[in-house]
Amino acid sequence: MSKVWLVTGATSGFGRAFTEAAVARGDVVVATARRPETLADLVGAYPDQVETQRLDVTDAAEARAVVTDVLARHGRIDVLVNNAGRTHVGAAEETTDAELRDLFDVHFFGPAELIRAVLPQMRERRSGAIVQLSSMGGQLSFAGFGAYSATKFALEGFSEALADEVRPLGIKVLVVEPGAFRTSLFGNASASAEIDAPDYRDTVGATRRAVAAGDGAQPGDPAKAAAAVIAALDAEDTPLRLALGSDSVDALLAHLETVRGELRTWEKTARDTAFDA
Repeated sequence: MSKVWLVTGATSGFGRAFTEAAVARGDVVVATARRPETLADLVGAYPDQVETQRLDVTDAAEARAVVTDVLARHGRIDVLVNNAGRTHVGAAEETTDAELRDLFDVHFFGPAELIRAVLPQMRERRSGAIVQLSSMGGQLSFAGFGAYSATKFALEGFSEALADEVRPLGIKVLVVEPGAFRTSLFGNASASAEIDAPDYRDTVGATRRAVAAGDGAQPGDPAKAAAAVIAALDAEDTPLRLALGSDSVDALLAHLETVRGELRTWEKTARDTAFDA
């Protein structure tokens, strides 16, 4: 039986790739975006399989309304893909509360609202999958990406607990951690205003330059990423985390070795903090 997908941020990049991959399998996709008219070509090509709806994931009421509508018409949502997102560059000192809150609304509170909306019917059916688009920046971070990574760290922590809660109910949770893929992420990057000092020029400045130069030159293919995600969802033992891209795998392995090294170096100090017997 074909599945019903609800995909956020479906206009381009991963969202569009997920939509096309699901359609190729014979599934139905409700593709959402702030500007759904940009998906008219997919609707025209697959009128029986692709529907579009306007959705700004930062609008909780709108998110609930979309889920309610899809359930009323299709009876179920088999796969929720929380994909909508954007990147942001700025030093911690430069990043304002407003910028942080806006980013958390998109990457954390929006997905959390959609998860709460779809879970009751998934629990009732004892079936379903939730795909969370994180990043290799969901496990590690570096100069200039603090705000972006903070939202992805939060999403991953939420997702890890969620997976533990719903696994016994037959519901899968998959956290996807891409490296640099040729999407619109860098092209739509926002940035904090730079402070009037050279102190971050070689750290945060290097990240700003890399983002500006990297748009359109990323090595990752979104279509191959979508195929990998579907393979992971179809697997009997779906992983909690799926790194995508050699850059992501290499960076995450190096990060884990760094964490392991620090734990070993400070292990005695850490263990000696208990009350004396």
